[in-house]
Amino acid sequence: MDSTTVLDLNWMGRPHSIGAVLLESSGHNAILDPGPASTLETLRTQLRSRGISISDLDSILLTHIHLDHAGATGTLLRENPNLRIFVHSKGAAHLVDPSKLLASAGRLWGDDLHRLFGETLPVPEQNIQILEGGETLSVGTQKFDVIYTPGHASHHVTYFDEQEGVAFAGDTAGIRIANGPYIMPATPPPDIDLAVWEDSFAAILDRRPSKLFVTHFGYAENPEKHIADFRERLHLWADITERALQSTSELEVALQSFLENTQAEMLEYLSPADAEQHAFTAGLPLSFLGLARHIRKRSAAAQ
Repeated sequence: MDSTTVLDLNWMGRPHSIGAVLLESSGHNAILDPGPASTLETLRTQLRSRGISISDLDSILLTHIHLDHAGATGTLLRENPNLRIFVHSKGAAHLVDPSKLLASAGRLWGDDLHRLFGETLPVPEQNIQILEGGETLSVGTQKFDVIYTPGHASHHVTYFDEQEGVAFAGDTAGIRIANGPYIMPATPPPDIDLAVWEDSFAAILDRRPSKLFVTHFGYAENPEKHIADFRERLHLWADITERALQSTSELEVALQSFLENTQAEMLEYLSPADAEQHAFTAGLPLSFLGLARHIRKRSAAAQ
C-alpha cells in the first residue's frame, strides 16, 4: 500500500516551519527534502514512530539544495551509504563539495548558521542520481514526474505524483503555513529570477494538480488560485524592493523600508505571532537581498 506522510521537523522548536515527506510504497521508503542536520533527531524520531529507521530508507528526493531542505543529506548517507540521492544537475556539485554553498549561506546567516542548520557533510558522488527535468522516478509502485522549476533557485525541481495529483513544489509556490490566508515569497540570493519563475508556474499548472505541497508548510488547496495569488504578491514585493532601492543609496536603509512595508502587508492578513512565524521561516531580510540582486541584474541587462 502506498503512503505519503508529512513529517513536521519542528525547526528551532517551531512547528509548521519545515516539512519533510515520507513516501512508502511496496517496501520502498523515500524522503523528499529531509531538512537540515539541526532537525535530524526529530526526523529520526518521526521515522521511528512509524517503524522505520534511517537504514530502511532507499532514496532521498531533493527539490533543491538549500540547507533547510537538503542540509541533512550527507549525514544521512554516513548512516546509510546505500541511499540514492536525486538532485538537479545544477545542484549536484554543491552536494559533493558543499564549501561554496556553505560560504554563501555563511554570508547570509553569519554566526547563526550552525545553530540553525547544523553540520552539512558532503555527499559521495557515486550516490547521486542527476536530474534535468522530464524524468519519471519510481518509488516502489509510485511514479513521480520531475519538472524543472527554477525561479527561487536554478537547481529547483518539482515532483508530480500523477496518481494523487499532488505537486511537491518545494519553495516554487512560496510559503503558506497550513493552507492559511497568506502566501509569502521566499526570495534569497543568488538565483531569484521572476521571468523564469513564470515558466515554472506554467509548468506546474500544465499538470493540473489537485493540490500543492509546500515545504513551509503543508498542502495548499486550489493550486490555480494559490499560484495566481502568489504571483501577485511576488511582483508586489519586487515593486516594494525597487521603490526602497530608488529611495536611498544606502542598502541598510532600503532594507529597513522593505521590512516595514512587507511586515505591514503581512499584518493585514495574519496575527502578529503568525506574521513573525512566516518572517522567521522565510528569513525576511534575505528575501530583500535576493529581490534586490534580481532587480539590479534586470536593470543592467535592460541597459
